[in-house]
Amino acid sequence: MKQGRGRAVAAGMVAGGMAVNLPEAALAHASEGAFVLLLPTDAYIAGGVASVALTVLLIALVPEARAHGMFGARRIASAGRWRGQMVTSALSAVLLLWAVSQGLAGTQDPVRNPLPLLVWSGMWLFLLSGQGVLGDLWGWLSPFRMTAALPGLFGLRPLLRYRPRWGYWPALLGYLAFAGVLMVHIAPTDPDRLAVMVLGYWGWTLAGCLLFGPRWLLRGEGLTLLMRLFARLAPLRRQGGAWRLGLPGWELERRAAPALSLAVFMLLTLALGSFDGLNETFAWLGWIGMNPLEFTGRSAVVGQNLAGLLLAGPLLVAVYGLSIKAGLVLIDAGGFRQSFRALAPAILPIAFGYHIAHYLPAALVEGQSLWNLLRTLLGLPEIPVTTGFFNRQASVRVIWLSQAGAVVLGHVLAILMSHAAAIRLHASHRRAALSQAPLALFMVLYTLFGLWLLASPRGA
Repeated sequence: MKQGRGRAVAAGMVAGGMAVNLPEAALAHASEGAFVLLLPTDAYIAGGVASVALTVLLIALVPEARAHGMFGARRIASAGRWRGQMVTSALSAVLLLWAVSQGLAGTQDPVRNPLPLLVWSGMWLFLLSGQGVLGDLWGWLSPFRMTAALPGLFGLRPLLRYRPRWGYWPALLGYLAFAGVLMVHIAPTDPDRLAVMVLGYWGWTLAGCLLFGPRWLLRGEGLTLLMRLFARLAPLRRQGGAWRLGLPGWELERRAAPALSLAVFMLLTLALGSFDGLNETFAWLGWIGMNPLEFTGRSAVVGQNLAGLLLAGPLLVAVYGLSIKAGLVLIDAGGFRQSFRALAPAILPIAFGYHIAHYLPAALVEGQSLWNLLRTLLGLPEIPVTTGFFNRQASVRVIWLSQAGAVVLGHVLAILMSHAAAIRLHASHRRAALSQAPLALFMVLYTLFGLWLLASPRGA
């Protein structure tokens, strides 16, 4: 046992050393998380899994009346109409255009060029995380909102009608393409290449809006859909002319069951988020026949990572579907398609918690680079970017516990949301609890998987 842990610690130190010495590679994916192996992570993992398992037990024992009212929301203040979102969207578009110009003509150092910092750090790390905590920031900061309004400003009407049967499948394909750049592309932080990809995605979005109108943003644009879904997890939400506060995810629980395509998109957020962590681990590199200590870069594993990315979604959908089917068999009930759709929103807290956990080390470093970018724009001198907190056990312990806490809390909230949805489906607390047993087991095991991912040494 000690010998095995020693090997893991040594591997973690090597991976961490690679992250510190290769800052450009660390920009899109933080490898500093490997340092957590210097802590007794087995004890923390056991505690996290036990917490989720205990939640499952407590939910089964909670009084039925209280179970029905878990996701109520209290009105705390009146809310006026939103104003100024088109202005902030236009400013965001101008900022992104400037960053794209810098990507094409400015320094090609990803740590100093504003385009990678704004896209991968500002948008993907911080803005997406803020959505689930603070609400729909993307509604104010999306450059695509102004893009969708442009045809109307010039008197152009949509050329085609968006067919309801298309659902959210175009957005799912767009999200897959974005994930491919994030996880498979050999150089996602190269400013000039990223500038071309941003312009391409922006052009695709504009084309969709020209064809189908602003509705394209809600059905066909993957990033906007992802942002909107995570925003619905925020505890404070504006609804019906009032600000309401409740348990995180209360607004999702009040909505009707999503369409099948949207349910699959929700599952995809977890599948791709998990693979985003898995494809960096020594374990993954070993599975695909790559020596982690001789890893030469992304170009050596493009095919393997692409295959893993494309398989992650169907695999999770299959396991999730089997868990739901097993629960329905336990209570001798039908309605698999309705259950699949109604229970899918409960996956979002897990995906969001893992996003926070996975990118926390990167955010601690890239946040400093973003601050330097702001200082540069204001004409102030830069400050040194430090990674010293990865070298002290006390700070590493805080980072690891914060990561583990995000994963565990995400699973606990998912169990609560899933049970509330099951009560609506089966109109009985006892039958709902029994139908949730296989899905609860899936979530407990996924907690173990998520915490293992955080503790695994990384080589990419």
